[in-house]
Amino acid sequence: MAKRVSVIDIGSNSVRMVVYEKTSRFSFHLLHEAKSKVRISQNTYQNGGNLQKEPMQRAFDALKDFVSISDSFKARKVLCVATSALRNAPNKKEFIHKVKKELKLNIKIIDGKREAYLGAIACANLLPKQSNALSIDIGGGSTEFSLIDDKNVSHTISLELGTVRVKELFFDSGKIEEAKEYIDSKLNELEDINPSSIVGIGGTFRALSSAIMKSKNYPLNKLHAFEYERKELQNLISKILNAECESELKELYIDSNRFDIIKPGALIVDRVLHKFKIQNIITSGVGVREGVYLSDLLRNSKDKLPHNYNTSVRYLIDSHIDDTNYSNQLNKLSKKIFDLTAEHFNIESKYRSTLSVASKVYPSGSSVHFYSQNKHSYYLILTALEYGFKHEEIVLIATLTKYAKSKQPSASHMKKYKELLPSEKVLNILCSILSLSIALLTHKPRNIDFDLNFEDGILNIESSKSHYLTKNALKRLSLEKDFRVTF
Repeated sequence: MAKRVSVIDIGSNSVRMVVYEKTSRFSFHLLHEAKSKVRISQNTYQNGGNLQKEPMQRAFDALKDFVSISDSFKARKVLCVATSALRNAPNKKEFIHKVKKELKLNIKIIDGKREAYLGAIACANLLPKQSNALSIDIGGGSTEFSLIDDKNVSHTISLELGTVRVKELFFDSGKIEEAKEYIDSKLNELEDINPSSIVGIGGTFRALSSAIMKSKNYPLNKLHAFEYERKELQNLISKILNAECESELKELYIDSNRFDIIKPGALIVDRVLHKFKIQNIITSGVGVREGVYLSDLLRNSKDKLPHNYNTSVRYLIDSHIDDTNYSNQLNKLSKKIFDLTAEHFNIESKYRSTLSVASKVYPSGSSVHFYSQNKHSYYLILTALEYGFKHEEIVLIATLTKYAKSKQPSASHMKKYKELLPSEKVLNILCSILSLSIALLTHKPRNIDFDLNFEDGILNIESSKSHYLTKNALKRLSLEKDFRVTF
């Protein structure tokens, strides 16, 4: 697969483009993202589904600029897909031929089941592990559903339910009750499933989740993998549907570019919640574009990333860590100390994997500036550790790297991230383990050259070597008060 790939998604409401760069076989990161609200499906539903002249021209102009952007990044491959608006349009060939002739861009129209599948495999690979989750991708012309169980995707279906479609057919003429009946009749096609959670894909869910985040002053500015409860979503939807003017929507933290379609989108979500008694909502920052990219990247791997492989961790290692042996030794040692002490300190086993990731990516900040390594590692992890982690895990991993080799986490930091961090005791123990591991490897051995044992609450370090630098490093450590070490 080409190192740099552009993916363009032509939806009913917006045209979007992303440019990805591979850093190793299954690792990649986002280089650029662009979006244009061209509303290509505008006025199609009152005109037999035919694309109208002005919306088509807007979409063409956006694609022209996207091709130029892709060329500027020297992308070797462009994958362009179109969904509901084009696949249902009787005059779609006119638009497709013009784009191919003038822009040399091939548009692939995907059917609804394929669209549902692509969005779901993006979530299955790039969100934390899901069990029996219903993915819902609300677009302008259609809504796609799939069941996700671990990395397996099933029950893919596409319904003619979209924000623009419902707006033009019902909301523009004030037929709200008719809209409810129409939505409920479509949702009747979702039978024989009983999901335990919802994974929300697309602009409507992003807008709703963003509004909830802002209303509760959520401490982490990251939509992907943001979780919240059903009652929070229902409360917001009720306020949106009852809002009488745009100023009221603004007060609910709805962005102005979604004022005209947020009510139809909110009503679709409302009826889905009415049908399924789901209590947990997970927000996805990925969707069809990422699915298109992954289906190309993983075409020989059944559309699944390898087991226990995380593309964001691999990206940080590929791009920001030169001494991978040190990273590996730090990871090995921190896990060993955890295994020796976890039972004594009553630390849950789930924190072992979090500590493992923190130790692997701790050195990443030195690629920015050696003397500010902890600060830069913290920032890189908080922003670039995007895929496959819960927010609690991201904040904990970043926190451990920020306070490694330093004092214990500050009161202000604990207060800011209180809802996402474990107890102070647990956090201090984990920080102590990482700090201790770093100190013990001060001399950067090729392989760990000392033994460890834990007796009567004391970690004993045994070696026939002098370890002069290590001993000095240990003296400077600020460990949890109950964490005792002897050399």
